[in-house]
Amino acid sequence: METVAAKAQREYGLPWPDYELLDAGDGKKLERWGTIITIRPDLQAHYKPGLLYSQWLEMAHWEFEEQSSIQGRWKNIKAHSPEEWTITYGKLNFGLKLTKFKHVGLFPEQQANWRFIQEQVFPGQKILNLFAYTGAASLVARANGAEVVHVDSVKQMLTWANNNRERSSLSDIKWVLEDALKFAQRELKRGNKYDGIIMDPPAWGLGAKGEKWKLENHLSSLIETAHGLMNPKAFLILNTYSPKVALADLAKSAEPYFPANQMRTKQLWIPTKTGKELFCGNLLRAIR
Repeated sequence: METVAAKAQREYGLPWPDYELLDAGDGKKLERWGTIITIRPDLQAHYKPGLLYSQWLEMAHWEFEEQSSIQGRWKNIKAHSPEEWTITYGKLNFGLKLTKFKHVGLFPEQQANWRFIQEQVFPGQKILNLFAYTGAASLVARANGAEVVHVDSVKQMLTWANNNRERSSLSDIKWVLEDALKFAQRELKRGNKYDGIIMDPPAWGLGAKGEKWKLENHLSSLIETAHGLMNPKAFLILNTYSPKVALADLAKSAEPYFPANQMRTKQLWIPTKTGKELFCGNLLRAIR
């Protein structure tokens, strides 16, 4: 039985009108994105689902089938279902599409961080979003009036993020096509400072020149660099998805830079409509 202390470590990404985690289990999850329902693999769904798989298939439009450890294909379940569509979060609009990497362009557990950003960010503040993907956190910060620098090493992601900016009728986000850590280290040398830093690094990957990236090898450098870029009272958000970076590892890496009363480590979870809960990664938040 789960302890109260374990529950206290959890932070939840909550459903909103255009997103629900309908069910999860048997290594898969059933999600509603606006009017489109998808089935995707998820190793964290290692329990029995609330509904029968046959019930999932009655609802779903698309199911992702893995063909390798990193890629796969989408199987169409309902004819004439779109492969691209748009959903909203508050006044923001996000374009979604089916990718061969099983992602659709949004990580809904990040809604927990979007709420935090909405509470923390004020007009005129400078926000740095590293490993910024399709820009949800950038748009949330910009909608609050912040000056946003959005950094990603994949050109297609910058294009996708800029399209989301246009869909949301926002302006003046600075786009940077570069390795996130290298850019941050150069910003540190230039003496630039920020009022908020958001980092969502991948667990692993390859750089532009084929160099291997493993989060556990770079975690301390990421936190040290972010700390050096922070103005007084600035905040840091760092998400991790690597199975090799436990919550305790995250806290230990941050301890040299942030006193215990200035940081919190949490697990990110999403509740399902059927009463299940899905683990989605670990989270560090700190205030300098």
